[in-house]
Amino acid sequence: MPVANRPAPRPAAPPGPRAPRWVRRLPVLLLLADLVAEALFPRTVAAGFLLTPIPVVVAFSFGPGTALLSTAGAIGLQIALAARVGHLDEQHHIWIYVATLLSGVMGTALSWQRIRQERSLVRARTVAETLQRAVLRPVPERAGDLRVAALYRAAHADAGVGGDLYALCDTRFGVRLLLGDVRGKGLEAVRTVAEVLGAFRAAAHGTARLAELAEQLDRTVMREAVDRGDEELFVTAVLLEYATGSGRVDVINRGHLAPLVLSGTAVATVSCPDELPLGLGHLAAPAEPAVTTGVPLPPGHTLLVHTDGVSEARDASGTFYPLAGRLGSLGTSAPDLVVAFLDRDVAAYAGRLHDDLAVLALSPSPE
Repeated sequence: MPVANRPAPRPAAPPGPRAPRWVRRLPVLLLLADLVAEALFPRTVAAGFLLTPIPVVVAFSFGPGTALLSTAGAIGLQIALAARVGHLDEQHHIWIYVATLLSGVMGTALSWQRIRQERSLVRARTVAETLQRAVLRPVPERAGDLRVAALYRAAHADAGVGGDLYALCDTRFGVRLLLGDVRGKGLEAVRTVAEVLGAFRAAAHGTARLAELAEQLDRTVMREAVDRGDEELFVTAVLLEYATGSGRVDVINRGHLAPLVLSGTAVATVSCPDELPLGLGHLAAPAEPAVTTGVPLPPGHTLLVHTDGVSEARDASGTFYPLAGRLGSLGTSAPDLVVAFLDRDVAAYAGRLHDDLAVLALSPSPE
């Protein structure tokens, strides 16, 4: 998924992982080593003994046909080398021929099975990428007068989609964005992600008030919890709304991490009420209205929302990723550059991801 806007459409899946170059060259090296040994010690070395494993080595890089050809070639060369010194029918040479034949059978079977597994892996990756594009649709680089950039990384790369979510809808009420994190992991979390994103896209265009949209999503998660029999299911989320030319973004925080506002080297945390996560709204006092916080967002400023896969990424010593400090030293607030930086820097800081990661950055375009 360009770096500044993830996930983006990807090219067709490759035919499978290629063996390292040294593995592909190993059959040739074994052949040369055997020929050198034969030339130096023609009467003391069993001719062609280094050729025996060649079919199995070939199987790691090439197809069954090549494995069969290498078997025939290895046995033919062993026979020629043995005949050259008059050892053609000696017992230990005959057993070398037999061992090479068995190696060829195993190599051919190994190559066939490897290709089957590679094809299965390609199909699985294709399904995961299709699911990712269907559930987490690519965010446009521009929406209204906003520049937008997004980043998504699932902790399990082969899954494509994890428990984090985001979406953008350009509606008659303004550009509306959602970023959230489902409690739990695995396929059940992906199911909740699909339900919440579907509800958001369906309601964002017809619901006038952002607070009412948040309540609809709250009821969606509650219904999902009832269907699954999971009383602890909830989704932390931030909902944003930006009207073209307004110079401000409205924020509702449902138990999620507070957004950040970037301006050059300054990084400020948005102060807004932290309400109950989606799915737990019924636990709040009935008289409490949803609170929408207006955040000034002039050109040159960027609002950043993220999941805890960023802020809770740890280095080898267990120290959390210093998000505000890293962004403050970046020297730019352009959404695409900020997201590209986080894509590189979090991975370099933490190494392998242990949690899903999602980021949205938006900034008004200067007129």
